[in-house]
Amino acid sequence: MKSLKIGVFGAGHFGRFHALKLRGAARATLAGLHDPDPARAALVAGEAGCQALTAEALMAASDAVIIATPTLHHARIAGQALAAGRHVFVEKPITATLAEADALIGAAAAGGRVLMVGQIERHSAAIRTLRENLAGRRLMALEATRVAPFRPRSLDVSVVLDLMIHDLDLILSLVPAPLTEVRAVGGAVMTQLPDWAVAQLRFANGAQAQVTASRVAVGLERKLRALGPEGEMRVDFMARSLEYLAPGGGDGVEHMPGWSLMRRSWTDYDSLEAEQSAFIAAILDGTPHEANGEQGRAALDAALRVEAALAG
Repeated sequence: MKSLKIGVFGAGHFGRFHALKLRGAARATLAGLHDPDPARAALVAGEAGCQALTAEALMAASDAVIIATPTLHHARIAGQALAAGRHVFVEKPITATLAEADALIGAAAAGGRVLMVGQIERHSAAIRTLRENLAGRRLMALEATRVAPFRPRSLDVSVVLDLMIHDLDLILSLVPAPLTEVRAVGGAVMTQLPDWAVAQLRFANGAQAQVTASRVAVGLERKLRALGPEGEMRVDFMARSLEYLAPGGGDGVEHMPGWSLMRRSWTDYDSLEAEQSAFIAAILDGTPHEANGEQGRAALDAALRVEAALAG
């Protein structure tokens, strides 16, 4: 069985995690890593048990690459990798602009290469449980909250591209209609870019969503509320709790004869490992994967529309 050689570009927060995880990956080996900071590259390479290589040497040594650099460099490195015939995994957001995303999608299609975007939530136990329990429900209103205390990382992008894009991607996957209108408020607190934002989305089928994101919050909070003709579903991702109303058995609901409160939970697993495994399977087995280039582009488009609303 072939062992895929994967190189990692970027030795920052997520690049380090990718390199360490690849060290024990099935059907793949870590070809090495590259970072423009030689000291950081050497440190992470030592942890991961691989070599710190030049960008050219790493590209030559790899069958596929993981790009975990600042967003500004995604299009250039991914474009070079696809031109060299390499498969590409690029951390979210896919690129800085839609034109860059379109170029990567076109290059991957033309070369028959896998292009996967690091929307890691698509591989989480929480989101898989949510989708299983949402099956058949018509969602007309959603409220998503994702906030966290300030940490000095991912500050090259706003909170919209750092945190909110996860919930934008989730909502786009749940509402089967085009996004027609975006309104937003937000502001900078610790950086020169928006550190908190609240966006209101409207879709062609009448559905609406409100999405709150902050990286300057008092504490961690991650919740989702979904409403429609079938009632309410409420998810607390931190507590691994999912509750919804449904007709039939279960805990009865006061003043709602025939309805019950259903409760679900899930066991977390390593989402990054699942994400890397999906990338490897897509290359070696041709297995369809979550978060392809088009899905990454759609999430970027929604995020850029939120940013435009903030600026306008």
